[in-house]
Amino acid sequence: MNAPETKQRVFDPMDYLRDLYEEIEPVYSYRVRTPEEHAEWAIQWRAKLIELLGGFPVQRAPLDPEIVETVEFDDYVRERVIFNSRANMSIPAYLLMPKERNGKIPGIVCLPGHGPGKNTIVGYTDDGMPRGDIGGYQNDFAIQAARRGYAALAIEQAAFGERNGQQPKQDGCHVPTVNALMLGLTMIGIRVWDARRALDYLVSRREVDADRIGVMGISGGGTTTLFSAAVEPRFRAAFVSGFLCTFRDSIMAMPHCVDNFVPGIVRWGEMYDVAALIAPRPLFAESGTNDGIFPVDAARFAVDRARRAWDVLGVPEQIGHEVFEGVHQFHGVGGFAFFEKWLKNG
Repeated sequence: MNAPETKQRVFDPMDYLRDLYEEIEPVYSYRVRTPEEHAEWAIQWRAKLIELLGGFPVQRAPLDPEIVETVEFDDYVRERVIFNSRANMSIPAYLLMPKERNGKIPGIVCLPGHGPGKNTIVGYTDDGMPRGDIGGYQNDFAIQAARRGYAALAIEQAAFGERNGQQPKQDGCHVPTVNALMLGLTMIGIRVWDARRALDYLVSRREVDADRIGVMGISGGGTTTLFSAAVEPRFRAAFVSGFLCTFRDSIMAMPHCVDNFVPGIVRWGEMYDVAALIAPRPLFAESGTNDGIFPVDAARFAVDRARRAWDVLGVPEQIGHEVFEGVHQFHGVGGFAFFEKWLKNG
């Protein structure tokens, strides 16, 4: 007697979800051929992206800024500042201002990645001790920016550092993020609004040129950088370190913090479609060859797909990508050179 034929059945939901991803043709996948088509596509896609992020307040709350500490270093002054993001939420930050200035200078909103927060990009170790030299996986990039002549505003991202509340340090994002989701918000959306208010603060400073403000971040800061530049045209240039990739090969392929997720986004656009919203403004990305959570081959693919927007708009030189030998860390060599050309001197 022959055994009954075994049916092929799928038990693993990830097999089903991967197949579903491959079947989807995102609504705003970049199929643009002319600058006029790009303009219409950008209006519609940006509006949808803001909706997916949870939307933003209709009115901006007064910044009500205060400087609560000033510390001088050899070549820059560091101010500890606090300003409002929303009517009932404030942002602590450090503003690093170069001592040598000639007129108004360009500014950069500096966004730290996962970890102890802003302190690790302004000269402190993970345990809060002053660092003697530039170091750590984020390489104190706010200090590097100030030493290159920028007003560098290092803000505390929501659920990091001082804004971690009572959550365990290693899992500070989880509880506020799932609460945000229950309220129809996303942590990325909350952080993007904070970055936009940080831009407002830099604009309010008489030392800063309001027409030359960029945004820069690594990892979780790179996430906020990409989405902030996509929805806020006042950011004149963006430098994304250790993030620009594909959702398929990074966020959807391995365990990532829940704060990286935007419900339903891949039905509307891939990560390179988000990046394309930045065009024609300058965008630079960097990727480590051994980055285990944002694989370099997928990063190359994503930048190549995004590049089509700059090609359509006739400014292919205003998007750049550096692949460096290293892991998930801030490199900055090509990125700072790119900002020098397109933000500082542009």
